[in-house]
Amino acid sequence: MFTQMFRKSLRRKFALGYSPILVGACCLGMLLGPLPVFAQEPQQGPPTTQTPDNGKPKQDVPAEAGGPGESASPYSIPKKREDAAPAPPPPVTPKKVEGLPDYSLKVNVPLVNVDVLVTSKSGQFIPGLRKENFRVLEDGVPQAVSNFNVSQAPITAVLLTEFASTHYVFLIQALQASYAFVNTLKKDDWVAVAYYDMQPHILVDFTQDKKAVYGALNQLRIPGFAETNLFDALYDTLDRLDRVEGKKYIVLVTTGVDTFSKLTLDKIMKKIKDTKDVTIFPVSVGFILREYYESHGGAAPHGMGIPVGQMDYLQADNEMRTFAAMTGGRAYFPRFEGELPELFGDISNDIRNQYSLSYHPSNTKLDGTYRKLKVQVVAPDGGPLKVKDQKGKEVKIDVVARDGYTAKHTVD
Repeated sequence: MFTQMFRKSLRRKFALGYSPILVGACCLGMLLGPLPVFAQEPQQGPPTTQTPDNGKPKQDVPAEAGGPGESASPYSIPKKREDAAPAPPPPVTPKKVEGLPDYSLKVNVPLVNVDVLVTSKSGQFIPGLRKENFRVLEDGVPQAVSNFNVSQAPITAVLLTEFASTHYVFLIQALQASYAFVNTLKKDDWVAVAYYDMQPHILVDFTQDKKAVYGALNQLRIPGFAETNLFDALYDTLDRLDRVEGKKYIVLVTTGVDTFSKLTLDKIMKKIKDTKDVTIFPVSVGFILREYYESHGGAAPHGMGIPVGQMDYLQADNEMRTFAAMTGGRAYFPRFEGELPELFGDISNDIRNQYSLSYHPSNTKLDGTYRKLKVQVVAPDGGPLKVKDQKGKEVKIDVVARDGYTAKHTVD
């Protein structure tokens, strides 16, 4: 129960940005409860005098240990019993061994966590794999997998939607895609909703209430600015999620076009590399409209007075594929509204059915370098893994995992 309360309190930091140390201290205080009240030392002050019946002042006489006297203190010390057990002997100090230092060493061994999605070419999850079926290479060097399990826990996700004064078709498809994602949520899932135009806007913080999520999306009716500053919005979302515990996901509903972000592509790429435990699933909107315009020799309009050409959309598609590959997700480019329910069903299955691997890298240096990762699925004997469908036909498999990670010191 405490772990669940602690995780819920951390999720609140997506919008409020509380310090994890302060939150942890508060939760610890709640767990321990009120401390017992001990007697305090009597306040120091001048000795008091009493006036007996004869009128002459008399100094206070200390009370005998074991009971109150004429000047009783707030607490009493019991009398020492003659038959009391003797005090235990003092602990024996170990002898110093010559040649050994007087200090101890604490070694932090890095641990790398990798979530792996294994599906058929049609997107069906491949169950029943074991630790022996996975081979992890870091910069081409095989690594020994130490921990292995199948993740089916509730998800923690941010729905980040582009909603700007661009093209009407883009707006409608963005809303349709957002509603389709919410329909796949389960009662134990946590989701926050944000949209962006010139800057990101948080509509609802992490919640398990679907009605609150629908209510947040219902606010998106009249767009404001025409700018779509994707890089700024994604950086802000990653920065907030960096302080949220556990595995997180970003469902990014967007055209992929960035107009006037303050950040460059290099900076957002570096931010993604430095972010851990976040997987991005980009979903492109307006793809069919783009194809229509491009087939007629033009480019789909993007906004009021903002020139966007065909090369801009192609670059946007490549960027979304890169964001997904770097974090272990997949990019989707639906052409019709009817594809959305099945598409988000695939994303939900991808999130809920993953193999989680952990290993201690052979290169233990935390030098801030980017390490390339490659995960392979093999048979127990090291050969290629053969998977067959219900009809006995061999099917090809897809292995999706993050491209790498940045080896650096982390502050807990």
